[in-house]
Amino acid sequence: MARPSGFRYEQHGDASVTVTHHGRPAGTLRGGRAAKFLAEVEAGDAQLVMARWTGAYKHGNERTARNHPRNR
Repeated sequence: MARPSGFRYEQHGDASVTVTHHGRPAGTLRGGRAAKFLAEVEAGDAQLVMARWTGAYKHGNERTARNHPRNR
């Protein structure tokens, strides 16, 4: 799996966190979920954590899908 990149997060007070991927909104977390997210970001690889929480990470089949006749 390729290493995720391009993720950033912005904390709005103590209540919410907005995660962006290459400048586009990927998700907003509020309350307890935001606190848990921030704890995971501090403890581990921030890019991987953000990719996992937003579901915007690669699954390894993108090249195969791009070359499929339906997607040309």
